[in-house]
Amino acid sequence: MSTYPHTTRAGIKRVKELGLGCMEIEFVHGVRMNAERAGLVSETAKEEHIALSVHASYYVNLNSREPEKITASCQRILRAARIGSICGARNVVFHPAFYGDKSPEETYAIVKEHVSGMTDTLREEGCQILLSPEVMGKVSQFGTLEETLNLCSEIEGTTPCMDFAHWHARTGKANSYDEFSSILKLFEQKLGKKTLRQMHIHVSGIDYGPKGERKHLTLAESDFQYRDLLKALHNSGAGGTIICESPNQEEDALLLQKTYRALLNAET
Repeated sequence: MSTYPHTTRAGIKRVKELGLGCMEIEFVHGVRMNAERAGLVSETAKEEHIALSVHASYYVNLNSREPEKITASCQRILRAARIGSICGARNVVFHPAFYGDKSPEETYAIVKEHVSGMTDTLREEGCQILLSPEVMGKVSQFGTLEETLNLCSEIEGTTPCMDFAHWHARTGKANSYDEFSSILKLFEQKLGKKTLRQMHIHVSGIDYGPKGERKHLTLAESDFQYRDLLKALHNSGAGGTIICESPNQEEDALLLQKTYRALLNAET
């Protein structure tokens, strides 16, 4: 948000200036980057030692009643994956589906079919980027913790995007050290230590109600216990990247970093 000009390469350089180490490229309203520009993004990220991920379009529903919308959803995810791969991103985050009038079990089977098809397509093209279905914050959305972990355990070429704020908003719970630790233990049981050490995480403050997520907040405005999360991540041996999705992105990202470093320093 403090970047000028508002370009991806300038954003990477700003992240470096701030002392942060990763950035998520937002393709949420569509991919407006060609292969040539993506190559330059990759060069900049390597020069600055910034780890990249991308977020695919919001306009995705792999469980739509209309087949053409499912096809369009797959193409939007694949487009983000292809350009993201050229950028040097490790993974592409996406919101999989809504349940609509189908049961969670029916939705799971449909989503699995389409995600499997997309990973097959990417591998056939030689594209090694990982698809990252996100744990979602609304009860109407496919993407419970269990659904996401099961999906990724069954489909090669995927890894979860664990949004802890979403899961807290969806359940009204999952907001204490013990609960965070239990989630991370489940991660390891389902996907192994390697995935636990290469997690892709979203964190923010969040406003929620009976139907789950309403909107993101700053950490200070919310009830999200981020200190407990950071402690649980450290004590579980988790690693990877944390993307802050608070409205004041870099401020809360720096707060998370400062809090985590203080936790580490307290042990030395």
